[in-house]
Amino acid sequence: MPERIDDLVVSATTALTAAADEAALEAWRVAYLGRSGRVTQILRSLAGLPPEERRAAGAAANQAKTSLEAALAAREAAVRGASLERALEQGRIDVTLPGRPYGLGRLHPTTQMVREICDAFAGMGFAVVEGPEVEWDYYNFEALNIPKDHPARDMWDTIWVSPEGPRAEQPMLMRTHTSPMQVRVMEASGGGPVRVVVPGKCYRYEATDATHESMFYQVEGLAVDVGISMADLKGTLYEFARRIFGEQRRVRYRCDYFPFVEPGVEMSIDCFACNGTGCRTCKQSGWIEILGAGMVHPEVLRRQGYDPEVFTGFAFGMGPERVAMLRHGIDDIRLFYANDFRFLQQF
Repeated sequence: MPERIDDLVVSATTALTAAADEAALEAWRVAYLGRSGRVTQILRSLAGLPPEERRAAGAAANQAKTSLEAALAAREAAVRGASLERALEQGRIDVTLPGRPYGLGRLHPTTQMVREICDAFAGMGFAVVEGPEVEWDYYNFEALNIPKDHPARDMWDTIWVSPEGPRAEQPMLMRTHTSPMQVRVMEASGGGPVRVVVPGKCYRYEATDATHESMFYQVEGLAVDVGISMADLKGTLYEFARRIFGEQRRVRYRCDYFPFVEPGVEMSIDCFACNGTGCRTCKQSGWIEILGAGMVHPEVLRRQGYDPEVFTGFAFGMGPERVAMLRHGIDDIRLFYANDFRFLQQF
């Protein structure tokens, strides 16, 4: 029996040395030290030995079990240590390498353009003000010389907020342009001089396409004082065009109609892509329309307590997305609101 136990210890030790992972160690433990393991079977067979052999065989078997349990514990520690070393090696960090850069946020291209436009006018003495996006019919239409049932209202596809729409006693709507702030600013001025630009969102109930969106930005401008003339309007907008599109820009004015100005004009700049010779950007015309403007209508001034015989003023309005589209060669306004990082990260 002792020789049999010694052979078992030798074979068990060899098998244990070959076990390289936790699964192999568990299989070895079951095979040698488990309930039906080979060492356990030897211990159970001791009862059948003659008394004179039982003591020596029992001592040898117990010593073998103890040594194998100690060898198993040592081998488990070695296997766990080796596994930890491998994991550390795989996850090793080279502290001499630079860290991975984090993506930095940036301003939306529309916001960038709004700020650039406002900065251009701020440099010419205009204050920047903002107004409500949910507006009363009075400020959006009535006070701007667009009474109820006037054909000019068809120019704006209005989103009404009041349940009865335009037939409500006090109709409310999502503002269709930033021009209502002309009235609010003149009301707050107490009849004094005004020089402001108004950036903000506008809303219109219309189908979207490459050049139209139901929500878009506008920048409105207003100047009211004694002796303001069309020359002041032209000079201001000419300086704006040079600051935004380049020192060499030329401008062109043509008559246009807006209910709250008289006379009204649309301003174009010579195409910056072809310098006025004609290309796809300017549709072969050599000119690109960028905004509408005009002298404030006397009736609008009179409604806000200004004497049109003494005070005059000019107003203008433009779409920052359109200006950005022209500058960067963007052919679809919907790209500004599609949340496509491939587009937005270019600016």
